[in-house]
Amino acid sequence: MSRRGDCWDNAVAESFFGTLKAELVHRTEFATREAATTAIAEYIEGFYNPRRRHSSLGYVSPVVFEVQHATAARLLHDHGVHGIGAGSNKRSEQ
Repeated sequence: MSRRGDCWDNAVAESFFGTLKAELVHRTEFATREAATTAIAEYIEGFYNPRRRHSSLGYVSPVVFEVQHATAARLLHDHGVHGIGAGSNKRSEQ
């Protein structure tokens, strides 16, 4: 992390909680704290993580992003391309 007081330290968390409040918490009246906890867990595990499109992932859901990443990695591996970075995109044909 960076120095104390850096406004970028909490950007991801602030974005997540802002989205959570806007999409769930402020739209729902919970009877109990337990009901709120259950609804938030279901929102995160059932919608936010698997299906909601994220700008940081190119506007695809985390599930789609992971499938795309795994597919790309498999294709690179199948074609003998290993590693990431400058000079590492060479085929392993020797």
